[in-house]
This record gives sequence, C-alpha cells and structure tokens, in this order.
Amino acid sequence: MRVLVLTGPESSGKSRLAQVLQARFGGLVVGEYVRHFIEQQGRDTCYGDIEAIARGQLDWEDRARASAPPLLILDTHLLSNLLWSRTLFGDCPVWLEPALLARRYDLHLLLDPRGMPWVDDGQRCQPHLAERLRFHRGCRDWLQAHGQAVVALQGDWPARERQALARVGAWLGEPERRESGD
Repeated sequence: MRVLVLTGPESSGKSRLAQVLQARFGGLVVGEYVRHFIEQQGRDTCYGDIEAIARGQLDWEDRARASAPPLLILDTHLLSNLLWSRTLFGDCPVWLEPALLARRYDLHLLLDPRGMPWVDDGQRCQPHLAERLRFHRGCRDWLQAHGQAVVALQGDWPARERQALARVGAWLGEPERRESGD
C-alpha cells in the first residue's frame, strides 16, 4: 500500500484534487474528520475538541489502512490538526506530533494557496492570503524538518491538477501520458 497525503492551507484544492487522483489512479480517499465533527456539533471548535478531532482523523485513517488498498489518498492528516491547534489556540495536545511521526506516509503533495480563490464554505476561517501563506509555510517547514517526501504544487487549478497527475503518475510508475494534439 502506498500512502499519499494532500496537505496545505484551506481553499487550496486538496479535497477536489483527492477526487481527481482517485478517479485517475484508483485507491481509497480518506476525508477530513474535522468537517464531519463540525457538522455534527453545529458549532465552531474549541481547544478541548482538538483531541477528539485528531483521534477521529486517526480512526478514519486506520480503518482505511486496514482495508489495505493499493493507494491510500489522505485529504489531510494529523499535521493539519497540529498546525490548526497551534494557530487557533497557541497549543497542541502533546501526543499529537509523536503520533504523526510514528506513521508511514510515502508522499505529501503540498498545495500552495496562491492561484486559488478562497471559498467561504461556512467552516473556513482564513480569508486573507497572508494567513494561508503562513499555514503553508508551517506545513512546508514541518515536512522538511522531519525529512518527509514532499512535492510542492502551485498555480491555478489546471496547473496544479496537471502537476499532481504527472508527479503521482511517475511516483506510481505509470507511463507518461501525452496530451491529445501533442
């Protein structure tokens, strides 16, 4: 099983890209537990919710891993929980980072917020590009500091979709596709 993680700030195309990658390469997509949590609770999160959200994300991931698909696509993982907790509350449960480091993730696609419009969906809270860029840097810095395999994606939607399909295809050993008319 290969494990691919989509990471980066909100409104950078992670969920949409997860669906595109699944349609092209198959596999199983694990969504963002926090969205489910907020819908169930009907309120904004607080620091006391971080542990439940992180454990819920791990549970969804573990259930998917147990089914052993050839490709597991994670729309997010504990890095987002860790960074959001620190961003919103200035702290993070002590067990969260070691739990993240204890798991194997084969490739991270880090999505840059530039080139993508922010979409208010009722759950997002970083409408300013500067905020999303700080979150992006936090993701990049953490991944680099911990020696994680990462590919940066940027540009508008067509550009990042092309980049992702090409990079993931190469990573999975798929022969390069030529666009029609080439």
